[in-house]
Amino acid sequence: MSATLILGLQWGDEGKGKIVDALSKDADIVCRFQGGHNAGHTLKVNNEKKVLHLIPSGILHPKTVCIIGNGVVLSLGSLLKEIANLQEAGIKFTDRFYISKNCSLILDSHVAIDLARDKQEGIGTTGRGIGPAYEDKVARRSIRLEDIFELSTLPSKVEKLVNYHNTVLQEVYKVNPLNAENITKELLQQKDLLEPFVTDVTEFLKESHIQGKRIIFEGAQGSMLDIDHGSYPYVTSSSTTAGGVVAGSGFGAQHISRTIGIIKAYCTRVGSGPFPTELFDDAGEHLAKVGNEFGSTTGRKRRCGWLDLKALEQIVFTNSVTELCITKLDVLTGLKTLDVCVDYSNDNQPIYKSFTGWQQNIESCKAFSELPKTAQDYLSFIEEFLGIPIKIISVGPERESAFLN
Repeated sequence: MSATLILGLQWGDEGKGKIVDALSKDADIVCRFQGGHNAGHTLKVNNEKKVLHLIPSGILHPKTVCIIGNGVVLSLGSLLKEIANLQEAGIKFTDRFYISKNCSLILDSHVAIDLARDKQEGIGTTGRGIGPAYEDKVARRSIRLEDIFELSTLPSKVEKLVNYHNTVLQEVYKVNPLNAENITKELLQQKDLLEPFVTDVTEFLKESHIQGKRIIFEGAQGSMLDIDHGSYPYVTSSSTTAGGVVAGSGFGAQHISRTIGIIKAYCTRVGSGPFPTELFDDAGEHLAKVGNEFGSTTGRKRRCGWLDLKALEQIVFTNSVTELCITKLDVLTGLKTLDVCVDYSNDNQPIYKSFTGWQQNIESCKAFSELPKTAQDYLSFIEEFLGIPIKIISVGPERESAFLN
């Protein structure tokens, strides 16, 4: 059986968690394949908010197996805290949650470097150590999850890596060093709690595919933050586009037949970097306030702007998107005019096409035909411009507020 890939097509925060949650009830397996606890998926279930940073959104469905692939960099402390919080809420993990033994770990020294660097360079990272952990992975000096179970070699590996980090911290950023022994002790304390979940994820996925299991791959962040295809250097440190699945899980690309690209009905961005359609007027304030645009991981206010179809045109091609999901359409309610970027001028200024907005509440709509005519026109233009059908439309924050088109 072929698999489904769910990706955000903008700068993250498109509402992927809610859509993955909705689709996971019919899935056997949900797999994360890149990023770290810099990602945040906010779900509302029975008026209760759940924020997931590492664990796939499918964990809220009791029959769904959730997997963290080798492409994810792991903060073990954050992961264990998230597991504990969900277990307190009655979520079961036994025999339905697995982590790749090949995941690279985020140490306290990675966080220290991240914070010190961003203070000087202003990239706008979350300060969670994600970038430095990926650097060590590429440089082949990472501590991987499997290493914490090798008691004879772990202390020396940690000492070597932390000594390197301390040189960077002291000589480059002029901040205090960290203690390698304390970091090793913390890893050893976490070892027994994690051991039941560690496995060969690539082999697990291969066998699951052979057995005809229904598999969903859940992307983190968004395609415009991709390390290669995003607005470099204001990007994340992993492959957030479709190619990241193969590298981050070992699951072959030909086995993925459905790629759902998720976009907001407008654009948001957290942190620094170019944002051609950013708004600084009342419309921008409307989007931020009505859309509650604050990062679920950092709490930072998101920058808001009009939908950029010209940028999405390339991203749709890069990801081989087969269908679209539009989220937060309801946030546009109340705006008299809506603009959409359809091209750029010679000096890279956005060229807009304008649409008439709508005033009536749409959160109770359950079909495309129930939407106001102006909302239908807005969505139809998006479909026509991108050449991809819109299959899912979300008109509110609740799990039940998305409908098939």
